[in-house]
Amino acid sequence: MEWVEETGWTSWLGDGGLMGLAVAAVLLLLFLVIRFKLHAFLALILVSALTALAAGVPAQYVVPTLVESFGGTLGGVALLVALGAMLGSLVESSGGARALAEAMVRLFGEKRAPFALGVTSLVIGFPIFMDAAFVLMIPIVYAVARRLSGNVIAFGFPVAAALSIMHVYVPPHPGPVAAAEFVQADVGVVMILGLLLAFPTWFVSGHLWGKHVARKYDLPVPDLFGTADEAKTVQNPPAPWQVVFVLVLPLLLILLNTGLNTLASSGVLDAEAGWVHALRMVGETPFALLITALVTVVMFGFRRGRSGTAIEATMEKALGPVCSVILITGAGGMFGGVLRATGIGDAIENSLAAAGIPIIFAAYLIAMAMRLAQGSATVALTTAAALISPAVLASDAGSLELACIVMATAAGSVFAGHVNDSGFWLVGRLLGMDVKTTLKTWTVQQAIESVVAFVIVLGIYGLIQLF
Repeated sequence: MEWVEETGWTSWLGDGGLMGLAVAAVLLLLFLVIRFKLHAFLALILVSALTALAAGVPAQYVVPTLVESFGGTLGGVALLVALGAMLGSLVESSGGARALAEAMVRLFGEKRAPFALGVTSLVIGFPIFMDAAFVLMIPIVYAVARRLSGNVIAFGFPVAAALSIMHVYVPPHPGPVAAAEFVQADVGVVMILGLLLAFPTWFVSGHLWGKHVARKYDLPVPDLFGTADEAKTVQNPPAPWQVVFVLVLPLLLILLNTGLNTLASSGVLDAEAGWVHALRMVGETPFALLITALVTVVMFGFRRGRSGTAIEATMEKALGPVCSVILITGAGGMFGGVLRATGIGDAIENSLAAAGIPIIFAAYLIAMAMRLAQGSATVALTTAAALISPAVLASDAGSLELACIVMATAAGSVFAGHVNDSGFWLVGRLLGMDVKTTLKTWTVQQAIESVVAFVIVLGIYGLIQLF
């Protein structure tokens, strides 16, 4: 914060007191959210203000600190989340997701239908939030399960795991985007690393574990959406290749930006050349998603005969569900800003250094604790990233190291989701599982997903340290 530098203010608490204040702030946040069911947005604002006052921040600087931190986070998050939600809504409403899933089943064959649905969900989960994507995919899961084995868990589990992985690890989903903003990591590098993690993590925690639970549990297909004959189909859906194109387009544009940055920093290209700046702008994540959304409007909207009014209504509908996520993420950034301003972050850094705990382990453990306590992976990821960001920023880590820290935090944030997580109830209900079965299957899957991803990230991080 500028006022901290200008005034030279320091908290009246020492490192020990600031650490105690940080623990008390997190416990208070969890208490308000869990015990009193206070909305996370309000709870984060209240705890941020109380933390600032308890640390001795002058009253005239409390509100400016909150507002500056909130606005700074939204500037990097809101565009990505909103554009990603619009893109996902267009893909869903056009029937493109269903067309792609059916094509994948035909390609891989009936025996590999669970694998095909899982891989399809990895693609669909790139721009679409997990809850929306799972509701989108579940009629397809039901239809395939009825046509083949009749065991819904065999087909639903790989899908749910794939969507969870994409939601937690891959931008433009809000958790990894916010975490990247907090530690000033390159979103493009974070996206590439997240995509590299996605398949091996899913193969172990979604495909292999899914096969295990399918052998152990044989669950009939629920009738939540009627029978297969009653399912409504979208007229003139896009071809599968069109869906793949619009989902891969932003990735290609972002890779262009990352590649140009690498070539410019190495001196291969003139970093000040106008054409380099222009292409890098096109590959910036918000611009890449904007271009992709406009292309999708044309391909899945106007070219399919939809009116401008209908397309606008589809995109408008997509924004409502993500507003809460955007605001909570901004409030998480507010909390992080207070921690930086009060010096709590420096105290955490000093304590970690004294304890000899590497930053990447601390990020994972803090996010894991938040996840187990309050349920939301997004809140756990943003809060942990806010807590760890001052220590990360002081470490002079490189871009790939920063991306590894973001992924480690993401891995901790998904650990062992249970009854305080909305996703636990969504997956359990739509797959017809009772609470005990959901705990034995889905909660364990989330733990496996967390550990596998963290082990992979830790290996990459270790190689970076060696070389």
